[in-house]
Amino acid sequence: MKKTYILINIALFAFTNQSLSSEAGMPQLNPDFWLAQIFWLLIIFSLLYIIIWKVFLPKVTYSLENRKSKIVDDLNEAQKLKEGAEKKFNEYQKIIDDSKKEAQKIIEDGRKKLEKDINEKKQKFNEEIEKELMAVEKEINDSKKNSLPNISAISTEITTDIIKKIINIEVNKSNAAAIIEDIAKIKMEKNV
Repeated sequence: MKKTYILINIALFAFTNQSLSSEAGMPQLNPDFWLAQIFWLLIIFSLLYIIIWKVFLPKVTYSLENRKSKIVDDLNEAQKLKEGAEKKFNEYQKIIDDSKKEAQKIIEDGRKKLEKDINEKKQKFNEEIEKELMAVEKEINDSKKNSLPNISAISTEITTDIIKKIINIEVNKSNAAAIIEDIAKIKMEKNV
């Protein structure tokens, strides 16, 4: 490397001395300087090529490869996260579906149990009402049977009092009772 540096300095000195002594016109167009210009052109572009090839190109290549591997890693990570998110979403959807089914089952079981309880209570209520109705009917029939003699006696007394007040005559209570019993029997037969 030192030898190359020394050769470059010697060539630079030789050609610089010659180029400074040009007196007429542009040195680029003077054919005497073309050889020196070609030499320096080759040296500069060769150095530039070597510097780019050995220094900058590896750095750029390394950066591009790092960027590419980072992008690939990020894409792989994103894919994994997407798959994980889809898995979690499917699990979440399954939990929701199971919860809906379970809630529907609970509602259905509750409705059936409620209907059963209502029907049982309704049946008990109807049975109690039937018992009460039968008891009331029996009581009414008993009252009718027990009240008929009382009604006949009260009717006989009222009838004799009315006739006495209207006509001013005493009526035989046994005759009035017989007539009232006959009328009550006729009415009872019509009602039955």
